[in-house]
Amino acid sequence: MSEMRVVGVRVELPANQPILLLRETSGDRYLPIWIGSVEATAIALEQQGVKPARPLTHDLLKDVIQGLGRRLEKVRITDLQEGTFYAELVFDGGITVSARPSDSVALALRIGVPIHADERVLAEAGLIIPDEQEDEVEKFREFLDSISPEDFRGAQP
Repeated sequence: MSEMRVVGVRVELPANQPILLLRETSGDRYLPIWIGSVEATAIALEQQGVKPARPLTHDLLKDVIQGLGRRLEKVRITDLQEGTFYAELVFDGGITVSARPSDSVALALRIGVPIHADERVLAEAGLIIPDEQEDEVEKFREFLDSISPEDFRGAQP
């Protein structure tokens, strides 16, 4: 398993499909995952430090986990089958729960736990961006800084 960090989310045009981009913390591989607009908004809100007037579903789940006295330890992206990514939430006591990667990442950001990707997933779907394309990654980061969560509200999966 490789630890990953969230680079951000963006909307892929012309299909208006949000993409979550993760990068190895100690490596050069990126992992793009197509996600839904609701999850993209949840991730973007958290990355930008925006606190909605009412809790979103991921905020509620965080509160439920804490209210039950449990602790989320990490998130793992475990598999890729026929273009669909799979993840699991790893709790204290060795309890694991299957979840979508987008929901898992949104929750991991709120709780502050590490995100890991299985080596098989990275081998199959990971991308190495050559140095000359690093400018594109920087443009992607600048794009993320310039968007607001409302930009995702019009996109329908």
